[in-house]
Amino acid sequence: MIKFLLKGVFRDHHRSFFPAITVSIGVALTVLMNCYLTGVFGDMIDINAKFQTGHVKVMTWGYADNINQLPNDYAMVGVDNILNNLHNRYPTMTFIQRIKFGGLLDVPDENGETKIQGPTMGMAVDLLSENSTELDRLNITKSVIRGELPKKPGEILISDDFAKKMEIEPGQEVTLLSSTMYGSMAIRNFVVSGTIRFGVTAMDRSAIMMDITDTQSALNMENATGEILGYFSDNVYDNLRAETMAQEFNTEFSDPNDEFSLTMSELKEQSGLSEYLDYANHFLGILIFVFIFAMSLVLWNSGLLGALRRYGEIGVRLAIGEHKGHIYRSMIVESIGIGIIGSILGTIIGLGFSYWLTKGIDISAFTQSSSMMMPSVYRAVITRNAYYIGFIPGLFATVIGTMLAGIGIYRRQTASLFKELET
Repeated sequence: MIKFLLKGVFRDHHRSFFPAITVSIGVALTVLMNCYLTGVFGDMIDINAKFQTGHVKVMTWGYADNINQLPNDYAMVGVDNILNNLHNRYPTMTFIQRIKFGGLLDVPDENGETKIQGPTMGMAVDLLSENSTELDRLNITKSVIRGELPKKPGEILISDDFAKKMEIEPGQEVTLLSSTMYGSMAIRNFVVSGTIRFGVTAMDRSAIMMDITDTQSALNMENATGEILGYFSDNVYDNLRAETMAQEFNTEFSDPNDEFSLTMSELKEQSGLSEYLDYANHFLGILIFVFIFAMSLVLWNSGLLGALRRYGEIGVRLAIGEHKGHIYRSMIVESIGIGIIGSILGTIIGLGFSYWLTKGIDISAFTQSSSMMMPSVYRAVITRNAYYIGFIPGLFATVIGTMLAGIGIYRRQTASLFKELET
C-alpha cells in the first residue's frame, strides 16, 4: 500500500509538487535561521568568554561575592602554583591571568603639574610575552587607532575617546593612581604607546589596557592575580564539559566559609549568561513553532484544494467499499512521504545557504564600533542539529495540514456519490 501511495505522489505532480515546494521553502528557512542565529548567539557568547568570563573562571570566594567591585584585596596569591596545578589537571585547556582595577589617570602639563585627571578602569592582560595568546584572542592589534602596541614594560594602551577627552597623544607620559591589593595607595608613571577602540561606550570613555606584569608591580600583586580564565582547546564553549569541570574542581578546592579558597564558575553561571542562553534556546523553539504554524495553514489550504480536485477519486474509493478511516490514513501516509521529500530538499538548500554564510556578513560599514568587543562579521554556524531540525516543521506541518483538510472525508454522504460520479 505504501509503495502504491508513493507512486501516486510521484506521478500526480498537482498533488505533490506544490506541497513539497512549500515544505522545502519552510524547511530551508528553518535550517538557515537556525544556523545563522546559532552563529550570532555564539559570537556574542564568544565575546563574553574572551573578555569577561572565559569558558571557566577561577577566583577566590571573596572575589566572586564582590566581583562587581573589582576586589583585588581578595586576589589569588601563589598564582604560579595554581596555574601549574590547573595545567596538570586539564592539559588540553589554556589558562590565562587577568587583573581588573580602577583608579585615576593624571595627565601632567609641561611643568609636570597636573593638567587634567579622569577616573579610569583598567584591564591587565599578557601583552609582552612571546607565547601570549591575548593579542589574537582580544583582537587588540586590529583595534589600535593611533600609535602602536606596547613593546616594553611601562607602556600602556588607552581608549581613543578617553585619550581625546584627556588630550593625550601617543608617546606622552601619564600617572596612574590606584590602590594595592593591601589597600595602600599605588602611584606609577606609564607611557601611552597607542590608543585603541573597544567598541563599547562604557570602556571607550575611560578604559586603559596594560601588561599584567606592569600591573602586578604597580599594585603590589607579585605572583598574584584577580582572575584565571580557562578556554577549551577548540575555543568552543561546551556547557556540559564546563559544568563537570567546575563541579570536580569545587568539590576538591572550594570552601564557602573560607573567603580565600578557590572556586570555579562556568560561563553560563556568570554575568547573567544563563538567562541569555536559555533565551537563545527558547527563541529557536519559537522560530520552529512559527514555521510549523505558518506552513500548516498553507498546506491546509492546499489540502482543501487537493481534496476538492480529488472528489471523484475519493467518491470512487468510497463507492467500492473502502472505509473512510482507511482513506484518511492513506492521505496522512501520502503527506508523510511529501514531508520527507520536501524536508530533505529543504535541508539541502538551507545547508547550502548556511555554508555560504559561514563566510559571514560584514556590518562594519554600518557601524563605527570596533570589532574588539562587538563582532563586525556575523557568521552562520552549521551544527549537528541543523541536519535534522528542518524535519520537525516539515513533517509536522504536512501531517497537520492533511489532517485538517482530510476531515471533509468523514462528511461525505454515500447517497450523493452516484450523482457526483455521473458528473
